[in-house]
Amino acid sequence: MADTTGTKAEGLLDEVKGKVKDGVGGLTGDTATQAEGKFDQLSGMAQQEFADLYDEGETKLEAATAFVQDRPLISIVIATVVGMIVGGLLFGRKSS
Repeated sequence: MADTTGTKAEGLLDEVKGKVKDGVGGLTGDTATQAEGKFDQLSGMAQQEFADLYDEGETKLEAATAFVQDRPLISIVIATVVGMIVGGLLFGRKSS
């Protein structure tokens, strides 16, 4: 399990740094600094969202793995049925 706390912290730091740059750029009239600040804010928010999504996906993967380990026969049946459905949809029935 990967630790995403560092990624979230970096994202928060980038977001705060961006807000400061945006504010300084707005006060001084420097549009380049202001734009850079907005970019840093968005980058920081994206980092935090990615870390949250990664955590959520990892949790679902752990739950699926536990299900397969606890119920291997049911898992095989489910995989077989899904495989037959997908195969039928992709290749269809051949007519004689």
